Amino acid sequence: MPRFLGAILAAVTAATVSTAPALAQDGELYLPLLTYRTGPFAGSGIPIADGMHDYLEMLNQRDGGIGGVKIKIEECETGYNTQKGVECYDSVVGGNPLIINPWSTGITLQLIPKASVDGIPVLSMAYGLSAAADGGVFPWVFNPPLSYWDGASAAVKYIGEQEGGMENLKGKKIGYIFLDAGYGREPIPLLEDLASEYGFTMTQYPVPFDTMQNQSSQWLNVRRDRPDYMVMWGWGAMNPTAVREAAKVRFPMDKFIGVWWSGGEDDARPAGAGAKGYKTMNFNAVGADFPVIQDIITHVYDNGASTVSDKSRIGENLYNRGVVNSFYMAEAIRTAQARTGKANVTPAEVRDGLEALDITAERLKEAGMEGFIQPLKLSCSDHAGQADIYVQQWTGDGWEKASDWFSPMVDKVRPMLETAAADYAQANAPWPEREVPCAAAQ
Repeated sequence: MPRFLGAILAAVTAATVSTAPALAQDGELYLPLLTYRTGPFAGSGIPIADGMHDYLEMLNQRDGGIGGVKIKIEECETGYNTQKGVECYDSVVGGNPLIINPWSTGITLQLIPKASVDGIPVLSMAYGLSAAADGGVFPWVFNPPLSYWDGASAAVKYIGEQEGGMENLKGKKIGYIFLDAGYGREPIPLLEDLASEYGFTMTQYPVPFDTMQNQSSQWLNVRRDRPDYMVMWGWGAMNPTAVREAAKVRFPMDKFIGVWWSGGEDDARPAGAGAKGYKTMNFNAVGADFPVIQDIITHVYDNGASTVSDKSRIGENLYNRGVVNSFYMAEAIRTAQARTGKANVTPAEVRDGLEALDITAERLKEAGMEGFIQPLKLSCSDHAGQADIYVQQWTGDGWEKASDWFSPMVDKVRPMLETAAADYAQANAPWPEREVPCAAAQ
């Protein structure tokens, strides 16, 4: 089996209850949301679900939908469970959804083979299978604004800059603590390659699902091994537990760097003063001082149409992340409408819209999102975009920027993504050849 596939074979196993949403009516844009508001990952899942819902509802309330067509918003509870996620997908696929958001790497891996058969685009925003960035092999799967391999390369690049240059990584120890599932294992091949190239040692600390909230053994090993830096790929209840345990063993928090899914306020807040200095990567702004967020407050929260119970949570990091996800969906639909001249578009036309997505700085300003995210351009071959990110740091009260925006190691990651995509196709032969015309050529 090709080495690149080792990180994609796990399925997520957590118990939950699935709720099948109603199907959309004619003349509506059907966007079912696979979410998880229950279980050990609810602390991360709830704010994302709120942000996704509220942005789409804002478009309904303020604009009458997208292109004058109302959006049908329904949630299906997955509990971050792969089997339940597939059941949610099966329950909505007959309603002709325009886009599916799995919101779990395990669910994404199960839906990738279904996407081209069912003709429904899968949007796994900055998660899922990194190789899906290769649109030549995965024409129906999109993972903008960057893949996990981009994120892993960015973490190493940032550490190199902290050390005064990539050459100074030689002889360093970087610990990698991760949720022991497809999500956490996905970046390992890239990290192993970078460790070999730059001469640092990578020590792995897997965290099983059933011990997410009891990581004392992992952090005792960290104290024993004394890595120079720690990188975390955590989610849900794993994150605040890891931050508390790191503080307990007195690991220097300014050298503890999480992926963008480990940067919720509730990931750092429970550790109190001990979390101060903790860092994570990010690709969206934090805070409510943006026109798009103010429009959500005015048209959704103040109208009693929000799913948020506490107004102060609007503008927090993961809430804003959910807004970004729905913005990408809406922009793909707008692009499809512009390309076809139709208000009611099909999933195949939205797939083309995703592939032709070109979110400029001017469009971001028009959408009330200037400075909220970076511009993004996808293409026939590039379904990730490899956008810039920044590092944020916990002050004890909230997040503040700790770096400028910077790019991942695109020159190193892109060839590896293409190799991994080819390996995937070979391992899953007969993998269908791309038959979908390139959107840019249409």
